[in-house]
Amino acid sequence: MRYLFEEYAFDTDRREIHRGALVVSVTPQVFDLLDYLIRNRERVVSKDELITAIWNGRSVSDAALTTRLNAARNAIGDTGEKQRLIKTLARKGFRFVGVVQEQRPIAQLGSLTRNDGTAQRTFSPPRLSIVVLPFVNLSGDPEQDYFVDGVTESLTTDLSRISGAFIIARNTAFTFKGKAVDVLKLGRELNVRYVLEGSVQRGSNRLRVNVQLVDTETGNQLWAERFEKPIGDLFDMQDEIVSRLANALDAELLALEARRAERSPNPDATDLCFQGAVWLNMGRTPENMTRACGFYERALALEPTNVEALVGRAWANFVIGANLVSDDRVERLAAAETTLAKALSLAPNHPLAHNTMGLVKIFTNRAAQGIAECQRALTLDRNLARSHAGIGVAKFFLGRGGETEAHMEQALRLSPRDTLVYVWSMFVGLAKFWQGADAEALVWLRRSLEANRNYPAAHFNLAAALALVGELEEARATAQVGLALNPSFTIRRYRTNTPSNHPLYLAGCERVYEGLRLAGVREG
Repeated sequence: MRYLFEEYAFDTDRREIHRGALVVSVTPQVFDLLDYLIRNRERVVSKDELITAIWNGRSVSDAALTTRLNAARNAIGDTGEKQRLIKTLARKGFRFVGVVQEQRPIAQLGSLTRNDGTAQRTFSPPRLSIVVLPFVNLSGDPEQDYFVDGVTESLTTDLSRISGAFIIARNTAFTFKGKAVDVLKLGRELNVRYVLEGSVQRGSNRLRVNVQLVDTETGNQLWAERFEKPIGDLFDMQDEIVSRLANALDAELLALEARRAERSPNPDATDLCFQGAVWLNMGRTPENMTRACGFYERALALEPTNVEALVGRAWANFVIGANLVSDDRVERLAAAETTLAKALSLAPNHPLAHNTMGLVKIFTNRAAQGIAECQRALTLDRNLARSHAGIGVAKFFLGRGGETEAHMEQALRLSPRDTLVYVWSMFVGLAKFWQGADAEALVWLRRSLEANRNYPAAHFNLAAALALVGELEEARATAQVGLALNPSFTIRRYRTNTPSNHPLYLAGCERVYEGLRLAGVREG
């Protein structure tokens, strides 16, 4: 039997614990203790029962039992202080409280019967379950196999960081190297929902990577991508390829799971979180954030400690608070911080929770603390482009706008089609504007609007910049579009919701206020 919880797979047949693609090493006794608690997770297991089951009734000291419990918690990312998965109930015993999916080996799966009386295996793979098949080397040079295999291995590891994902381990996936694979059959053999396959071709001076994501139930191609660039340092290229693919796949898999969840007559908390994430990615409007919050609130009603729902709700509140679309900025950002504190108490190593906490601090005049949170997020997930962007915003608020562009370029390199590209471009434009590089600022601010014409903040900032370079007619037209999107916006709201009190930042704000007045935005 396999038990799936968070990013872990607990395999009782192989006596292995996997965290994504990695095997977690534990002693046999610690494995048995976890096995017993997981199998009896519907009830509290007393100390005496545990000793009888694991130590065959031998006398065991409290210290020895505590040591084994701490080792079990450590193996699955839990602690005695947090007790996120294994809870101690005073004078009662212990209970495994994580949300678990059971996955039986194929030989044990229940059967259906065809009309001819033969058995037909059921197929019900876990959500976000995927195998990354070894990429094919099309270069005609066997010496390039090391590079191609490296892309496959790194991508397997990086995808395992997607919250809730179940990724088949590298050693299993590589048994299919060089073989023709029937995707439908493979999906049933490994009990996975998706197969990712690809190829790498190296020419004289260019490298091309093609990938496709396939549904193992239908055999349909769900998504495809091509990555091509001039050949440079191979290891840098490998990192860039893997990062871009991991970011693109993360967004695509969430969208696919959300569409599946929409068809569920009785969605659970995970289904609702997938649907909430889709609304978060649709654009930073109050309406989209409100729709997202609705799904997350429903998820939390079913499962109050669901970390993904907590982080999603916090992100929605952050977006509304940070984007000058309402006058309750302080309350929104405070609510986001409270929710994130709870999420991090439950999952201290959740990269997106640290990233979002960093952004909340950056937008509440604590940029240095926010940078530390974003850096922590990057140690947990090196592909988190949003953390690079957050650091760039923080540098801008700290009067170091000359450093902002480099951080945004790094974010764009990792995730060139990110749903937040328009926000990142706007902040580069603002940093340029603050430095007096008005022509460059206009380029970046226009780029922001090309990526998303429904973002009012970009319209207002572009209007201010245009007004100050003498393009008053275009400035006023641009400001009117912004006001159509955000009718309640005023210069007063901009001024009273300043995220930084750094003198250089405040001096730049005065230029924006002047430009907005010239563009016809009311004082408020």
